[in-house]
Amino acid sequence: MPGRKSPGPQVKDKDQYEALRDKGYSKQKSARIANSKGAEHRGGKAGKYEDRTKQSLYEEAKKVGIEGRSKMTKAELAKALRNN
Repeated sequence: MPGRKSPGPQVKDKDQYEALRDKGYSKQKSARIANSKGAEHRGGKAGKYEDRTKQSLYEEAKKVGIEGRSKMTKAELAKALRNN
């Protein structure tokens, strides 16, 4: 961001630090996350619900507490998980 001071040499992942600051995180929290072990490997993309089995969608719905899941179709489970 223009006009923003460099976070300094103690921050390992400056791009991640700046992205977190842009989201509104504090300087301390941004630095802590950017310096955490394995931070560069976290945050992948989730697969499409359509590529998963109905059983795996059901288990995920169970984890998050979606009611009526036992009577839902695969498409309904996917929609409920997206909107949860």
